Amino acid sequence: MASRAMPPEPAADSLRLILGDCRERMRELADDSIHLILTDPPYFLDGLDSAWRKGKGDTPRATGTVGALPVGMRFDPKQGPALQAFMRDVAAEWMRVLAPGGFALVFSQPRLSHRMAVGIEDAGFEIRDLLAWRFTRKAQFKAFSQDHFVRKMPLDEDGKAALIRSLEGRKTPQLRPQFEAVVLAQKPREGTFVANWQTWRTGLIDAGCSLDGGAPSTVMTVEKPDSVEKGPAGGHLTPKPVDLLAHLIRLFSEEGQMVLDPFMGSGSTGVAALRTGRRCIGIDKEEAYLEISRRRAAEEAERAAAAPPPDSAPTDRKA
Repeated sequence: MASRAMPPEPAADSLRLILGDCRERMRELADDSIHLILTDPPYFLDGLDSAWRKGKGDTPRATGTVGALPVGMRFDPKQGPALQAFMRDVAAEWMRVLAPGGFALVFSQPRLSHRMAVGIEDAGFEIRDLLAWRFTRKAQFKAFSQDHFVRKMPLDEDGKAALIRSLEGRKTPQLRPQFEAVVLAQKPREGTFVANWQTWRTGLIDAGCSLDGGAPSTVMTVEKPDSVEKGPAGGHLTPKPVDLLAHLIRLFSEEGQMVLDPFMGSGSTGVAALRTGRRCIGIDKEEAYLEISRRRAAEEAERAAAAPPPDSAPTDRKA
């Protein structure tokens, strides 16, 4: 197979921020110009529709859903198909902008990860694995009791009491969450792994990267950002630890390459890309989030300027 010359990389600063719907703004990016996609899309958890309008889902709320519950505790079986269709459209554009062999790492709520994966696969990607970001700090236990429903049933008080006793404290099927899923997808290679690497410098992992001193694994334990680490990202619903994102960027790309986050949020991917010597394009619909990303990028630049020389700086490479 005759290999194509790698196209020139887009002229850009280390961090380029774009305001708008990623499905539209990604059309402005050149073919095969991105080396890694790392992102945390909306999960359609809070009546979110394809335009990200909270409480205005494309489909009516399922019967039996408790409307007053916090985000993430509501259940609607129509969320999955809606997410799958949405991700198929988004990933179709990823297929165009990502270099052959390039990886897409996509965070997902575990119960919707299969829909996330199928939507991406329907766009032409190969699903390579499912990773788990594990955290040990106790998250909210989302199961809830049925006692209040029983008390509203047309039964006498003795009957209600007997039914509540028979439930023995049982709750809805929601265990305390201790991990988030990350779908690992890959754009099909051109030729063999080595041939693809020669042309595009993608498709292989840096197996020397480690979080715990051993070989990189599918389970990565990094604590959730605390109130101090969140900083300006504190208002975002699902901020990801910069250390985790930096590890993934090192593992699936190399220095100088371009990382795309089409759902930039509060900018953690951008900070991680800068910290690891990559460039980054971030897209978001909210100007307020892009302003947070700009501020965090400036803080990261100040931190890097004050950091010790590279040969004494810590890394996550295997000893």
